[in-house]
Amino acid sequence: MPTKIAVHVSTERSQAQNKERALAILQGKLYKLREDERIAKEKGMYISKTTDIEWGNQIRSYVMHPYKMVKDHRTEAETSQIDKVLDGDLDLFIEAEKDL
Repeated sequence: MPTKIAVHVSTERSQAQNKERALAILQGKLYKLREDERIAKEKGMYISKTTDIEWGNQIRSYVMHPYKMVKDHRTEAETSQIDKVLDGDLDLFIEAEKDL
């Protein structure tokens, strides 16, 4: 998987030692990259800690009259099957969150 991370080591005398050191550095950089991605994803899940709870900051809107629609404002996913959503079928919104 391309990550655009490059490592160059030429401090050791042998090519094999340079390769070992470069692979160790590369592993560390890849670990840090994955850890940063995980932390960023976790921070995105805690929306309530970063926003004030007030009118206009809701996650989902439920419209039942004059037409039926449920809309998730974070992912822009929407459906007109409001009865299924009220019965607990949230798969559409869960999948939309995964695709972000």
